[in-house]
Amino acid sequence: MASPAPAFPFPLEQHLRDPYPIYAALRRDYPVVRVPRPFQSDAWLVARYDDVVAVLKDEARFVHERRRAGLKESWVMNTFSLGLRDTMILRDGEDHRRLRGLVHRAFTPARVEALKGRMEALVALLLDKMQANGTTELLADLALPLPITVICDMMGVPDEDRARFRHLVDGLVDLEGRGFFGLVSTVLRTRQLYRYLNELIERRRSVRGDDLLSAMLAAEEEGGERLDHVELVASVFLLLFAGHETTVNLIGNGVLALLDHPEEAERLRQDPSLIDSAVEELLRFTNPVQVTAPRYATEPLEIAGVAIPRGAPVVPSIGSASRDESHFADPERLDLSRQPDKHAAFGFGAHYCLGAPLARLEARAAFLAFVQRFPGARLAVPREQIRWRRSMSLRGLQALPLELR
Repeated sequence: MASPAPAFPFPLEQHLRDPYPIYAALRRDYPVVRVPRPFQSDAWLVARYDDVVAVLKDEARFVHERRRAGLKESWVMNTFSLGLRDTMILRDGEDHRRLRGLVHRAFTPARVEALKGRMEALVALLLDKMQANGTTELLADLALPLPITVICDMMGVPDEDRARFRHLVDGLVDLEGRGFFGLVSTVLRTRQLYRYLNELIERRRSVRGDDLLSAMLAAEEEGGERLDHVELVASVFLLLFAGHETTVNLIGNGVLALLDHPEEAERLRQDPSLIDSAVEELLRFTNPVQVTAPRYATEPLEIAGVAIPRGAPVVPSIGSASRDESHFADPERLDLSRQPDKHAAFGFGAHYCLGAPLARLEARAAFLAFVQRFPGARLAVPREQIRWRRSMSLRGLQALPLELR
């Protein structure tokens, strides 16, 4: 007989410092637990690889849209999202396929691959500036400007708007521990972002350019399918936000992992052909995204012997899945030549990350150039002073100060 899910048995602060020992304990003893969510009902967190994959691939029993599970819309999202949640990643079935198809027609592999030279040149320029200074804060000097420049170039965000855009999206993820006033601040910033995205779309409707937003508008018209205005604003938000936020964390987390494992960094420096497997392993090992958006159970069911009621929000932990010892030998060890490496960093199933090729290309350029340029790089502060962002959803550093000489 299925048992009810136990409560998350660890303090939030412990999880924020280092979630991986907690994940190991969950996989062993508590494969499904109830976790608190700010201003919302508890969710059921799923920790084991096989269960995570099963949830992500089962579009019939686990859905993104609450109404499909017999629920009313969350008052939090109704009040605060301003339509920015109406993206393909939070839609199901035909709606999801329609939105994804329109974006995918503009976000082609050829368009991404064409950016390779631009990325490598940009990385070289950023590293030149870092080298001239001799010290760096890696997030501000590399991990952030690389992906935000690339995605803003792709979307046609003017140079003069980029600082404003980054200011508006900064902090939208880190809600844990901020309380009511933090939530109000986020709402105000979201309203400003919504207005800005409306302005950007109207500009592109009037004057098309060689950018992804113009291509999306053209694909929409040529395909005979329409995005309503809310869907279009939400899709642009998703591409701009997801197109840089997770890559910032991947580059920052990955460089820290290489500094923590200098023998692996030296392997990559001596053998650049390892770069593709190195990127996959750093995705697995550092998990810039810890959990996916919740799926809602469309019927009463059972996961790992735990009862899941109809309508329950189920949160697959891809961060835990990528360290599951039943699928990865010695999962707590960083091995840049690990094969096979079927991590869960980009998800599975119909909602597999559309931006995965772009993230891989950016990480490839950044990691290889960094280890080759700065073989003597080291932390500029004691390791215990490194701080992580206050988010259970994304795993990212607050800052990474380095000595390069």
